[in-house]
Amino acid sequence: MERLIITGGSGFIGSNLVEYYSGRKTEVINLDFKAPTNKSHKKFWKQVDINDYLELEKCITGFKPTYILHFAARTDLNGKSLENYSSNTLGTKNIIDISKKLKSLKRVICTSSMLVCKPGYQPKSSTDYAPSTIYGESKVKMEEIIRTENPKFEWAIIRPTSIWGPGFGVPYRNFFDMVINKRYFHIGEKACTKTYGYIGNVVEQVDAILKTPIDKIQGQVFYVGDYEPTNIRDWANEIGDELGIKIRTVPYTIVKLAGYTGDILKLAGINFPMTSFRLKNMTTDNIMDLSNTKQLLPELSFSRKEGIKHTLKWLRENQ
Repeated sequence: MERLIITGGSGFIGSNLVEYYSGRKTEVINLDFKAPTNKSHKKFWKQVDINDYLELEKCITGFKPTYILHFAARTDLNGKSLENYSSNTLGTKNIIDISKKLKSLKRVICTSSMLVCKPGYQPKSSTDYAPSTIYGESKVKMEEIIRTENPKFEWAIIRPTSIWGPGFGVPYRNFFDMVINKRYFHIGEKACTKTYGYIGNVVEQVDAILKTPIDKIQGQVFYVGDYEPTNIRDWANEIGDELGIKIRTVPYTIVKLAGYTGDILKLAGINFPMTSFRLKNMTTDNIMDLSNTKQLLPELSFSRKEGIKHTLKWLRENQ
């Protein structure tokens, strides 16, 4: 039987992976500082901070994994310095250093972020970076640590795109909630097109990367998400159609003015739902190249409309 460690298995993607592998002939443990929100996952959970080398080493070496999926990370954008993101840098180095000692280990998949490049930037190679946030910088450092260490075991890096679906939180849970509560509106004709990913498809992509022969994955970077880019206007309308809601449109100039207002209020320490930064993010196309991922898994199981139905069902059950 394969033995799988999922770090960060209490998080959104991690918890979906725990659910996926726990139903197969795989022994799974979740190493996470936080307890899982899914009570049925408590039996897989071991509380550990990946920055604590000695405790982490004890958990990993005692389990003798054949595979490690490293998803533990700080993912918000609120940190003020790289030191605030030590889970992404030091934590990853700890995983790599401990993994070098494991005779049972076959492969490690480390999770980075598409924010190693700013939205709209198209990287020319897997090491062409252009982060615009400290979080993005921390993920660049993480990738550099893995390559510098050049471990002898099999490894690859994944960069999740904008992932959504059952179990999600901000920002896309907010997006669904706003549509459901009739507070979402189209921003004139400025709807952006981005690479999003339904969680069910992403789990299958991660599994494909985990199981594919070494010559096709070793040292590579794989974006994970849906292969067809999504226009946010189309996506919102499809959610609205499923709910019987017609989404209204607000002129772009009004929203732009609201963004400037939000900038001023932010300087005064007041939160406002719109800022210039958020408006730019909402209206900037960001399409990632998933061609090497598609070679490993040509067909995805879930369409966007199927994902919407599953997600709305989950939201109804988890209000």
